[in-house]
Amino acid sequence: MACPMCEKETVERYRPFCSKRCADRDLGKWMTGAYAVPSNDPEDVADLETAIDQAKRKPH
Repeated sequence: MACPMCEKETVERYRPFCSKRCADRDLGKWMTGAYAVPSNDPEDVADLETAIDQAKRKPH
């Protein structure tokens, strides 16, 4: 099985990744929104709109 981040062979300890670095890179993509799970649920849209409004009001 190949690491989904770099295509190297996986290591059992970090499976499905080859290293902690690749596992952390993948986690970072989820946390920054680079990955997203599509949804057609109207509640998800409302939650997103609320989060965007709150982020705009938050002082920088």
